[in-house]
Amino acid sequence: MERRKVLKAAGFAATAGLTGLAGCSAPSDETDTPASDGTETSTEGGSGGGTTTVEMITSDDGSYYFDPIGLFVEAGTTVTFENASGSHSATAYDESIDSASTTRIPEGASAFNSEILGEEGATFEHTFETTGTYDYFCIPHKSLGMVARIVVGEAGGPAEGSMPPDGDVPESGTIVDQGSVSYDEFSG
Repeated sequence: MERRKVLKAAGFAATAGLTGLAGCSAPSDETDTPASDGTETSTEGGSGGGTTTVEMITSDDGSYYFDPIGLFVEAGTTVTFENASGSHSATAYDESIDSASTTRIPEGASAFNSEILGEEGATFEHTFETTGTYDYFCIPHKSLGMVARIVVGEAGGPAEGSMPPDGDVPESGTIVDQGSVSYDEFSG
């Protein structure tokens, strides 16, 4: 928990320093929008195309989770799944993937599967193009409830109105309203 506070403070300090230099560069259509969890989503002209990060965590108390556990992005946003600790995957609930027994992503959406990332700091990226609600899980920790949800543009699809079969996630409306729901907010 202390590490997050230090990283968040460092991020704010870096942002403040860059803000001071903002007048020294040419104007741009690119904007950075902070999410409620302190991460930044960069978008061009407000139409998606930015990036944001979801951490995959094994905590000291033996909890396994994604943070944020609920995230709202615009279509065209690339999400980087970063292995902060332990060994994890970011895997869509899609019947085309052996580990998934059901499909909980929008019709026509690309399924994603990072496979297991065992090195701390390892990343996997997926660009979300199709509007709707995506539920996903960690292959080795699915049975322990390591699940999360991303809403792209607006809620919809087979994940709406129910929880994933392996755990609970924030309701899509809450995610859309807040932009991001941290694991601590949701479970605490």
